[in-house]
Amino acid sequence: MTQDSQEQGFRLPVFQGLLPVDRSGLGRDILAGFTLAALAIPGTMGYTKIIGTPVITGLYTILIPMSLFAIFGSSRHLSVGADSATAAVVAAGLAGMAVRGSNEWLALCSLLALMAALLMFAARVLRLGFLADFLSRTVLTGFLTGVGVQVALLEVSGLLGLQRTSNDPLVEIVHDLRQIGDTNPYAVCVSLAVLVVILGGKRISERIPGGLIAVVAAIGVSWALNLGAHLETLGAVPSGLPTLGLPHVAWSWPLIQKLLPIAFACFVVILAQSAATSRAYAAKYSDRFDENVDMVGLGMANLGAGLSGTFLVNGSPTNTAMVDGGGGRSQIAQLTTCVLVLLVLLFLTGPLAYLPTAVLAAIVFLVAVRMIDVQGMRRIFVEARAEFWVALLTAATVVVIGVEQGILLAMVLSLLDHVRRGYRGRNSIIASDKRRKGWQTVALSEPHQIAPGLLVYWFTNSLYYANAGQFAEEVLRLAKAKGQAPLGCLCIQASAIADVDFSAAAMLRDTCKLLKEQGILLVFAHVSSAVREQFDRYGLTEAVGAQAFYGSLHAVVDAWEHVSAAQATTTNSTNGASPASI
Repeated sequence: MTQDSQEQGFRLPVFQGLLPVDRSGLGRDILAGFTLAALAIPGTMGYTKIIGTPVITGLYTILIPMSLFAIFGSSRHLSVGADSATAAVVAAGLAGMAVRGSNEWLALCSLLALMAALLMFAARVLRLGFLADFLSRTVLTGFLTGVGVQVALLEVSGLLGLQRTSNDPLVEIVHDLRQIGDTNPYAVCVSLAVLVVILGGKRISERIPGGLIAVVAAIGVSWALNLGAHLETLGAVPSGLPTLGLPHVAWSWPLIQKLLPIAFACFVVILAQSAATSRAYAAKYSDRFDENVDMVGLGMANLGAGLSGTFLVNGSPTNTAMVDGGGGRSQIAQLTTCVLVLLVLLFLTGPLAYLPTAVLAAIVFLVAVRMIDVQGMRRIFVEARAEFWVALLTAATVVVIGVEQGILLAMVLSLLDHVRRGYRGRNSIIASDKRRKGWQTVALSEPHQIAPGLLVYWFTNSLYYANAGQFAEEVLRLAKAKGQAPLGCLCIQASAIADVDFSAAAMLRDTCKLLKEQGILLVFAHVSSAVREQFDRYGLTEAVGAQAFYGSLHAVVDAWEHVSAAQATTTNSTNGASPASI
């Protein structure tokens, strides 16, 4: 869960995703890193086809960016690398600005990564990580389920050996059904074999890296049987390390202006998707993470991407799920992957050429299916029916419209749900409980007086323009309610009121006036010092009287009972008395 750094105590600004090291789980993390490498190496090269850059740049998105996030980020689970959402945004945004696949195109992709990094650093300075607080567990479940469905549908074409023609899952499924007669039997057999190896390995032991075994075996079989003649393989992959430096572009302010909307769109997607994924897995394992620290990590990762000649990186739900499924519980898994990618770049790019693309499709398909949280959705349906429809709408948006739109909708729905819960609370009456010789809360429809002539209204939210009308309506209705004695004093239990805005202050003045006209005193209990200062500033203290504020309900009841006792022995009327009189 998110915690403020002051609450966490002193923590190093680096290695938060690595420390403390769980020695008992170290081997598990390393194995998960092997599994991620086996899946991410060919997978990231597949993303290069979407964005239109050389295949080798896919490996570059792992080598430096992933290691930088592991060092500077706080999430123990988030895997950073190439992602289909940002790849699609970049490809669409740069269309027409350069020749796809050219050096200029690649330079613009790298420049976008640098611009996204700067936006991340700016967001950290402004402490915008709080935006992730508006992502509820409900919408997170829907978001991850939607991502799982989307990715699974997109990988069906790869399972069947068909060419993918769209990044829209529904369009792609329709295309696959129309081309079902062109299914490649070799691809189907390879896909089924991979699924059997992974699922069979899981049944035997969770420690068996089924994905790694499947990839290595597929490369060997493909080489021995020359499967490249019958189905698509990755093909030649050049070796070598990236060259560090600024992108070779014609630097100018007009160019920055053209790229800024694209960079900002990617920034929003990166921030929201990464925060959503980090929060989901932090909640799953009750881990701590800090969105503001993660923004530094994501900024450093994209800075590394821009300087190493590759494209934008993002927090990947798919890769994170791969690590989690492999047993990884810290960034040690990601650093292991980085070391393996380094070795591959130096010595092992040759064998990758024999890897059938159907293997990648099967692995990603299985991971995507596991992301579909049927059990979580069912639990929400049973326990919170209204929230289930919110989760379902989020999932449907991801599938039908897109991941980035689904993320934004998730944030908006979470915010709306927060506002809905915050502005209209379940207010109640505090009444006496004769059986337990104490107090109890009762519904507003049962306005029992806590003492003869005294009614206590408990308002459970801050007072602002959205709920000021509700407050006034309920108070005035209570003033007219019939009780065991004529109402002489209405007390507002204000312990939950943390703030009062200008509109609410005007409402309070009007309400106080109306109650006075009815001969009803208005007093307050448990008003905080901050709210009392607001009362003074708005002139409310003058309107209700300086003596209308009590530190406890006991004090209010005692004062009112004293006044009531005095009234029994005098003929003086208290109608129109000031609150100070009690």
